[in-house]
This record gives sequence, structure tokens and C-alpha cells, in this order.
Amino acid sequence: MAPVAVATDSTHYLPRALADERGVHQVSLYVGWAGKPERELDMDGFDAFYDRLRTDPELPSTSQPSIGDFLAVWEPLLEDGRDVVSIHLAGGISGTAEAARQAHALLAERGLGERVAVIDGETGCGGAGMLVLAACAAAEAGGDKDAVVARVRETREKLRIWFCLDTLEYLRRGGRIGKAQAWLGGTLRIKPILSLEFEIIPVERVRTAGRAFERMVRYAEELRDAGSDGWVVQHIQAPEQAERLIARCREIFDSEPVFTSEVGPVIGTYTGPGLIGVGAVPRSLLS
Repeated sequence: MAPVAVATDSTHYLPRALADERGVHQVSLYVGWAGKPERELDMDGFDAFYDRLRTDPELPSTSQPSIGDFLAVWEPLLEDGRDVVSIHLAGGISGTAEAARQAHALLAERGLGERVAVIDGETGCGGAGMLVLAACAAAEAGGDKDAVVARVRETREKLRIWFCLDTLEYLRRGGRIGKAQAWLGGTLRIKPILSLEFEIIPVERVRTAGRAFERMVRYAEELRDAGSDGWVVQHIQAPEQAERLIARCREIFDSEPVFTSEVGPVIGTYTGPGLIGVGAVPRSLLS
């Protein structure tokens, strides 16, 4: 057993089998309609959620984990003699990392603060998944808490990830549009390409889905040329487009993806169906 446990929240969207295999400990965010929040980790598939999202005039609400949710995951690990590195969704779009810091402060009052490191990953989805896998690799190699944190920070510096949306409408309705606000002065009938750093950052606008797809392919080539060869593809209710992008990326990188998966409801509430994303880091950071 690694001396350091890796924890995160549910918005990494690693395939569940992979997260279990690597021993990732998870704290769930919540999402639901009409004041009936559900733990995202308890959802068995996302199709029913996205079917309703397409048609319901009301957006679901999302909420961060409670302080108690974090402690419920961390405390058994500490009692087992392990330190914890806990990596979370970008603070610019969610209060999750701040809630984790508040939970950490309670542990510090009990003299346990030095054994837990909380990291705002300044990313989400596939980007967060790669930070988690980098942390797992460092922990499995026997690294102490500081070594695991250093690996996460190095990986974050190298991480690049873009995603393309079918529409800006969900970001606008959900209030998470960040610096892409400037694009709302024109038509929403564009295909926006964005990045998730501390907040959502606009990258480019294109007019058609075909041009957006080809721009994502060119971005994958740029990632390869920069030495980022550990790649991921994610989507929301767009399996055919995702498979096309995966096939192109296999040619570009001459390798299999680190993982592919569908983005879940907490993030999907604000992006809507139709998202495809690609990102990468140097594969050496994940091993």
C-alpha cells in the first residue's frame, strides 16, 4: 500500500474501473432538480440526466461537497497511517477546493493538518483526471506527501486541454461563462472552443461543427509537437464524434489514450450535451 493516499472529487470523470484500480479516494459533488440533490458518484449512467437537461426549462442545481464529506474520506486514511493529497476542481468555477480547505483547517486544529495537502487543480474533467493519475504514480513509487504534491504541480504546469461546445447557452444560463462572457454580445450560433484553467477561458470561435472538429485535431498535433504524448479524449453524449477524434489522435500520437470517458452531470449542467475535449501531458509524468 502506498504511504500517501490520493483523493479527489467526482469531477475528474476517470473511468470508474481505472479509478478503482489505482485506489483513488473520491468525494462526491451533488446535482439535481427541484431541491433534490443526488450524489454524482451514485449515478448509474448519465443518459437519463442528459435527456432531461435537453428538454427541462429549469437547469438543475449543483453543489460542492460538505466539510463532513471530505472528513469522511480523509479521516479513515489518516487513521490507517497514511498521508493524503487531495486534488480538486478549479476554484474559479466551484467552491469545492475552498470547502476542502475548510475541512483541512478543522484537521489542523486537531494537529493533523501537516498530513493532508489540498490542491486546487485549476482544471477539471480530463485535466483533473491526469493530475490524479500523476499523483497516483508518484505515490505508488513510494513518494512522500511532498513528492506527490510536486508531481501534481509539475503535471499541472505541463497540462493543456481544450474542449468544444455545441453552444454557449448552458454556460450562459448557469452563470459559469467566465471570460467567454465577451462572446455573448454576438450570436450564440457558434462553436466555441475553450480551456479550463482557474476559470473557463475562451480560445477560438468557429462557425461549424466540422471546423471545430478539425481545429481540435490540429490542437492534438500541437500537443504532440510540444512533447505532450499522454493524451485523453472526453465527450458528453457525442460518442461518434469522440470515436472519430480518438481515431485521429491514435494516428497523431501513435499510441493509445491514457483514458477516454464521458463527462458527468455536475460539469455537463454548464456545458450541455455535444462537448468533445482533448488534452495531454508528457506521458512520463503519469508513470
